Amino acid sequence: MTEFELKLEIPPKSLRRVVTAMRGGQTASQSLHARYYDTEDGLLAEHGLVVRVRREGLHWVQTAKGPSTGMLERMEHNVEIAVSADAEVPAVDLKRHLGTPVGRKILQALKLKPSQAFPDMLLLYEVDVQRLKRIVECSGSLVEVALDQGRILAGAHSLTLCELEFELKAGAPEHAVQLAREWCAQHGLWLSLITKSMKGQGLRSGRSVGSDVSATAPDFDRRANGTQIVHAVLQSCLKQVLANASEVAAGSADHACIHQLRVGIRRLRTALRELAPLADGMDPAWERPLENAFRALGQHRDKSRIGLDMQPKIEAAGGPVLDCQGAGADAPDPGIVVRAPAFQDVLLCLIGFAHRTGSRDGCPTHKIAQKVLRTRFKKLRSQLVSEGHNFSLLDEAQQHRTRKRLKRLRYLAEFCVPLFSARKTKVFVDALLPVQAALGFYNDELVALEAYRELATKDPRALFAVGWLSARREANSKLCSDELAAFAKVSTFWR
Repeated sequence: MTEFELKLEIPPKSLRRVVTAMRGGQTASQSLHARYYDTEDGLLAEHGLVVRVRREGLHWVQTAKGPSTGMLERMEHNVEIAVSADAEVPAVDLKRHLGTPVGRKILQALKLKPSQAFPDMLLLYEVDVQRLKRIVECSGSLVEVALDQGRILAGAHSLTLCELEFELKAGAPEHAVQLAREWCAQHGLWLSLITKSMKGQGLRSGRSVGSDVSATAPDFDRRANGTQIVHAVLQSCLKQVLANASEVAAGSADHACIHQLRVGIRRLRTALRELAPLADGMDPAWERPLENAFRALGQHRDKSRIGLDMQPKIEAAGGPVLDCQGAGADAPDPGIVVRAPAFQDVLLCLIGFAHRTGSRDGCPTHKIAQKVLRTRFKKLRSQLVSEGHNFSLLDEAQQHRTRKRLKRLRYLAEFCVPLFSARKTKVFVDALLPVQAALGFYNDELVALEAYRELATKDPRALFAVGWLSARREANSKLCSDELAAFAKVSTFWR
């Protein structure tokens, strides 16, 4: 069994309205008490697996969940447990999941054969919630909307829980997404991939935030048509965006999470721009909220780079110790950026688009798709080679455009690995990396130069950094020109 589920976080100011909206239809209330288990060395969690035993009213159910191929889909297997009258809590038993897809994942994680004994399971944390749920019909599909309020317990520690889940019971995923969009717009909710089990693991380990998530390659067949290619690429991009956005929306200011979120957004924008001819239904209006979020998060990145990276270099070169807190002081709060209604709505729109069901008339075949992509590759490469010949003569805006084109070419190449020679594609992408590094370094110092110029209006000591960075511009520009010239000689993979 596979479930498709969206989880939304609820700000405290919206809870009363959400409860009122829930009671606008026929509801059912349920007390749930769940106990989550893993091996002593945490092998299940390491492989994205969750095993729990939960009391649902008068019944006990053991559930195993594991990752599936879909972005918001998970394998799930439930077994009702018969409990004797004198047993307060039934024991967990992994044998109950043998013979199922998630059971096979458990065996793989533990490196066991079906006939071998399972290791002892350790109780990690418990979840107590009061669930209010109702079934909502949306465009012919049935969606269970569940409001969970309660807490997570791990030893002496506890965490308040308040979230809304939309689980597709019958029908199309895009209809569940449409319903979630309506609730988000009405109540200011936001998407989160941080599950109860992830919150419990974090509470038990004392971690306030999860780790950053980098990009993963899209999964599609060499003979995939245009729509299949687009859906696979968008899901790959959204995995990275949603995972990091969830952490940032929850309050994380971790630089790595914000960086990976920006990378994910740029990859997503590249997919929407370069793959648009391969699938109908892409809305140009999706670009603006993504661009706004990218720029706002970029201000936070630039601010952190000045203090953490550039200022130590200035001091090592003999410059004065400066308080750089004022640089980029007006940068918006990353959490507010991510929780913004426009950004959340475009994420939901993209999730719905990437999960559209049914056939599409006029969808480009795999041969037409490859032809379209070859045209895009040739154009991007030609533009980069042309700009590379005159890089030092370009103004800053044109140089920045060159850097953006290079990233689009790299991401597009990474998206299309299944369609062309994997070896040749890797050689090409590897050749792009030193060019991207040179252009990125050049851009970072230009941004820092502007920041120190602004700081110098308040603290003249910042003029040392202005002079030092200005003196480095010509050499940095030449390095970019040299790397672009070397890239022009690299063989292409799309012939």
